[in-house]
Amino acid sequence: MVQTQGDTAQRRHVLPLVLLAVAAVLGWVLLGDWLTFDTLRDNRAWLLSLRDDHYLPVALGFAAIYVTIVTLSLPGAAVASVTGGFLFGLAMGTVLNVASATIGATILFLAVRWGFGASLTARIEASDGRIHEIQKGLRETEWSVMFLLRLVPAVPFFVANLLPALVGVRLRTFVITTALGIVPGGLVYTWIGVGLGEVFDRGEDPDLSLLWEPHIIGPILGLAALAALPIVIRAVRARGGTT
Repeated sequence: MVQTQGDTAQRRHVLPLVLLAVAAVLGWVLLGDWLTFDTLRDNRAWLLSLRDDHYLPVALGFAAIYVTIVTLSLPGAAVASVTGGFLFGLAMGTVLNVASATIGATILFLAVRWGFGASLTARIEASDGRIHEIQKGLRETEWSVMFLLRLVPAVPFFVANLLPALVGVRLRTFVITTALGIVPGGLVYTWIGVGLGEVFDRGEDPDLSLLWEPHIIGPILGLAALAALPIVIRAVRARGGTT
């Protein structure tokens, strides 16, 4: 009977992940070809008119779509960020982009934590091996590690959402570092969206490689280096203590 109850509880915890996985597959299949700049260009006039007539509902609808994209790890997050700037300007666009991405990331984090992240974390904490030592070190520097995951552009966003849930990062830490850590990149993509109308008028696509320009990526990497400083200091102290 105990085993049966345990199996039932395990299935209940895995169910959210199954539903997310199914929804993600359907989203990739059904929406993958729609979440593009071509779709935005073709519907440009209609979207601007709709925004002017129904600003608040459009803003809420945009946020809901963005949250869904992030939660299900669908393609089109960059398109959504640029669209935020295109429709709502730099200030409001950045607020909507950052808030929506943070909410979507948190939902995914909680689903993974509820599904099997908590049990995996418990197993790691109960172990005595190298993995437990790594997790212990992460707990002591999780703020720095989380900021690094958010600030380094080479880390895929969905990876930075999944890994913390698997290793036991605290929810409060996850939410705060996500909300703050994605601001620099969010500003860049929103800024690109602000000038998107002129890009479309020239018959071109937005240049998302702007993020990798030295004057843009330099300050972001500088913030990443600052976030990594406590990790480096801890590693140096640990080495000094073992010598």
